[in-house]
Amino acid sequence: MSVPFSNPLPVPVLGFCAYSGTGKTTLLKQLIPELNRRGLRLAVIKHAHHNFDVDIPGKDSYEMRKAGARQMLVASHVRWALMTEDAVDGDPKLDHLLKQIEADKVDIVLVEGFKKLTLPKIELHRAAHGKPFIHEQDDNIVAIACCDDTNTPAELKRLDLNNVGQIADFVVEYQQNWQQPAAELPIQLPQALDSDNAYQQGLSVAQGITYVLDSINATSNSELCSLDELDNRVLATDVISPVNVPQQTNSAMDGYAFAYDSVSQTPLKVVGEVFAGHEYGQTLNAGEAVRIMTGAPVPAGADTIMPRELTKEENGELSLLEAKSIKAGQHVRLAGEDIAKDAVALKAGTRMSAAEVGLMASLGLSQAQVSKAPTIAVFSTGDEVSQPGDALKPNCIYDSNRYTIKTMAKRLGCKVIDLGIIEDNEDALMQTLTQASEQADIVISSGGVSVGNADYIKTALAKLGAINFWRINMRPGRPLAVGKLNNATFFGLPGNPVAVMVSFLQFVQPAVRKLAGEKNWQPTFLPAVADENLRSREGRTEFLRGIYHVGNDGQLHVKSTGAQGSGMLNSMVQGNCLIVIGEQPKSVAAGNTVFIQPFADVL
Repeated sequence: MSVPFSNPLPVPVLGFCAYSGTGKTTLLKQLIPELNRRGLRLAVIKHAHHNFDVDIPGKDSYEMRKAGARQMLVASHVRWALMTEDAVDGDPKLDHLLKQIEADKVDIVLVEGFKKLTLPKIELHRAAHGKPFIHEQDDNIVAIACCDDTNTPAELKRLDLNNVGQIADFVVEYQQNWQQPAAELPIQLPQALDSDNAYQQGLSVAQGITYVLDSINATSNSELCSLDELDNRVLATDVISPVNVPQQTNSAMDGYAFAYDSVSQTPLKVVGEVFAGHEYGQTLNAGEAVRIMTGAPVPAGADTIMPRELTKEENGELSLLEAKSIKAGQHVRLAGEDIAKDAVALKAGTRMSAAEVGLMASLGLSQAQVSKAPTIAVFSTGDEVSQPGDALKPNCIYDSNRYTIKTMAKRLGCKVIDLGIIEDNEDALMQTLTQASEQADIVISSGGVSVGNADYIKTALAKLGAINFWRINMRPGRPLAVGKLNNATFFGLPGNPVAVMVSFLQFVQPAVRKLAGEKNWQPTFLPAVADENLRSREGRTEFLRGIYHVGNDGQLHVKSTGAQGSGMLNSMVQGNCLIVIGEQPKSVAAGNTVFIQPFADVL
């Protein structure tokens, strides 16, 4: 029976399997030096079926290990070895062993044994032994190395067991063609939602996002805005280009323009000069060229540009210094090759930034139709909350949540109504909620939404709207309330400051973007190498505050900001991303890949 295997390394793992006595070790002793000769850096893992020692009785390393050291590392200037006492039931776990390999120092890992695992393997077979084929029961066999007397299926790569060079060819080709499987995003939106009863049992982050998005309809209201008002607004209609971009065929660099067919007629006769914003009003004849500047229109009769530094002009005659390398049409930008006239330059749903505004200006457009910016009403509740700037009342805290929510909403282009701090009074809360639902598209409060809490806001919400109180399987930010107040969408976020920000990013942000017309927006998740062990709990999504950077290997690397308490707002200040660990892994070991969600969009 096959046992599932997942390669935790960014390099391929290739197994060698066979029945005892077939010659696995003999082959590897010959194959390893041949692969080294071809430039492959190798790591080898061997499965031993018995108790074994790797050092010699009497040596210090042996005696200290036998004395009770769980791990013994011995090192010299030429090698180091780590010996670990780790008794387990059954076979050792290959994925755990692979994580001990320094993956940046090898190109491929060869594994002897572990034939029950679903890793790619080369089967070794000798007909004289009379043993059954492993590939008949194992779909992970990628080739079979056998003797002449062995019959193999046509679809299986056949190798000569006695030809080490041929087997080395296969291993090198396998290593060069191997591609690391794409890691699965930590949050996968489900195709369908569970029943309402399932929500009360605890929702995944994906289920919560799906429910929120299903309850939001993009606004149909729009307005006409000038270029200076377009930043961070969302296009309500396609922007159609009224011109070709470039508007005329022009030169991509300073040089000389001529017909490609004239290359064989050098030297060419220089008959004029063209500057950007001007033109050469005549048609070039065969054997003629003009000096031309970057951006200047290419004259009729010319179709190729030679950079100035690859030419020599004397007495009105032009020599091409590397004529054999010239390609027809080189360094020429064709009219409309970037954007054709009447083509869609920017699609509806595009959030405008500097590049998009600049593109519109380059097309000669001065205004665009954009969706109505969502209006967000924000308030805080609780007698324990004090207004920043006021004297802090005994046993109270300053209200930070309202300000983080307002700032994130403004970053998303929203208009914000600040309703302040509402006292714990049912009448006051109902009045505030009614007012907010009449003025805003989305109403947001923080605190008082935990399942089981007896806060006044729950009573008020139950009287005014249809609100779901959920447990989200995530940390931080487990409690979440979502529903309708009249025509407004209501979000009741957790009370802890970090949980508020994380919940806003995961649930409020996609709702705001869809409402504003960004119907197909998706959060950005980037793979990064974990520089430390990261803990999680199976069955919930973990959002750790992290710091990412580009390492010397050219990859993104990330580590946590340290302590991860949901009330530690400083962890958000120090971090530049969320480290997102999905519901399946219990933890992520240092050196493995994890996904990060950069703060750039909103924070």
